[in-house]
Amino acid sequence: MNRKQLQKLGVPPDCARAAIQALFKAAEQGTGLGLKGKRARQLVAAVVGNPRAHETDPIWGEFARELLAAATPVAHEPIGYRTWGDDIDTAAHEQMRVACQVPNAVGAALMPDAHVGYGLPIGGVLACENAVIPYAVGVDIACRMKLSVLDKGAESLTKDFNRYKEALLGGTRFGVGVEHRPAQSHPVMDRDWNVTRITRERKDTAWKQLGTSGSGNHFVEFGLLSLAQDDKQLGLAAGEYVALLSHSGSRGAGAAVCSTYSQIAQASLPKRFKDLGRLAWLDLDSEAGQEYWLAMNLMGEYASANHAVIHRLVCKLAGAEIIAGVENHHNFAWKERHQGRELIVHRKGATPAGAGVLGVIPGTMADPAFVVRGLGNQHSLDSAAHGAGRRMSRKKANDMYRFQTVRKDLEARGVHVLAAGSDEVPGVYKDIREVMAAQEDLVETIARFDPKIVRMCGDGSRAED
Repeated sequence: MNRKQLQKLGVPPDCARAAIQALFKAAEQGTGLGLKGKRARQLVAAVVGNPRAHETDPIWGEFARELLAAATPVAHEPIGYRTWGDDIDTAAHEQMRVACQVPNAVGAALMPDAHVGYGLPIGGVLACENAVIPYAVGVDIACRMKLSVLDKGAESLTKDFNRYKEALLGGTRFGVGVEHRPAQSHPVMDRDWNVTRITRERKDTAWKQLGTSGSGNHFVEFGLLSLAQDDKQLGLAAGEYVALLSHSGSRGAGAAVCSTYSQIAQASLPKRFKDLGRLAWLDLDSEAGQEYWLAMNLMGEYASANHAVIHRLVCKLAGAEIIAGVENHHNFAWKERHQGRELIVHRKGATPAGAGVLGVIPGTMADPAFVVRGLGNQHSLDSAAHGAGRRMSRKKANDMYRFQTVRKDLEARGVHVLAAGSDEVPGVYKDIREVMAAQEDLVETIARFDPKIVRMCGDGSRAED
């Protein structure tokens, strides 16, 4: 069949080559199908009529995917985005401008802690119509914060310092690929991990890593929570409380889900969008899109369980009970209503901040974290910053700082760092107070958490998020 004959069957000119290659492949497979004739025309017409049904076919799949790509609407112009804060590097803005070219994108925002990431910048928010972008969620799916308020008086941080220290040292594990021994239990492991091949294959890894904290900017720390006035939503009276704060995500299983489905998305990316690279998307109507959505949500449950186990173990070792708490994802995608329709809102390093929604925004090992209540600002797609945000690369930080020197300075300020790396010292981050000031229309602060005893990964492992 020539291009003119293919065009009569409804094959777009840009897809003719893929159709001819599929016909050659069919002939080579010994199916008895030639390059012309009634049967060949019927098969080509069948793929044209329903390319989705042939998307994974070993012979017709590439042709089907090109047909689907040809039908993908092209945005006439990239959408715009609004920025909070002015201490954001040009490379992050450039990544955001590229993200706004995704054809399914209908809304975007950039938070004041933004900096360069993979695909979507950290601190980027992108709303898409019926499509999910694995790298706009991130490698560490459901990386999140959890704060537990304890039944301990503020004076116990000094009085029982050694017990708190040993609780952090014994209650979790840090490092890339590290496992928890003995293995821990949580109802999340009874969920259906067969929703996708990759979750099924990584279930044992997830179980072994349950209760671990990973590397990079992940941490577990005790500190002092200050609440200026009674808060019914928190269920706490004004005062000072000892609290436990953790930051980690879905560990190796989450990274495997991101890698697997991002590769699928990039392989299916229409040729005219190849420049989008890691911003490749999966239609939620597709099999791969549905699988990723199920896997992502399972990773969300797993990350939550991971924090729950960490807090359970650490608090038991500290001899403390939990009386209140706040937690939230900040690497995830949600189905939400904006602009009068259901959209997929990606928050990569951004905190959900819908009206009345509680969240935690951390600073550094020496600077406060804040418990916040969202104000529901539609311009930010109900989002806020997820932390202070890096101002310096890890390599530059390691060249500039010596951890032991910084550690001594922090101890003099009343902050005891049990383990960390030079790439996570306070100087590599923006000023969290400036970040909070830049988003007063996004969240209100209801409590302040000051770190006192901090544990991070001290073995030089690369960040997982």
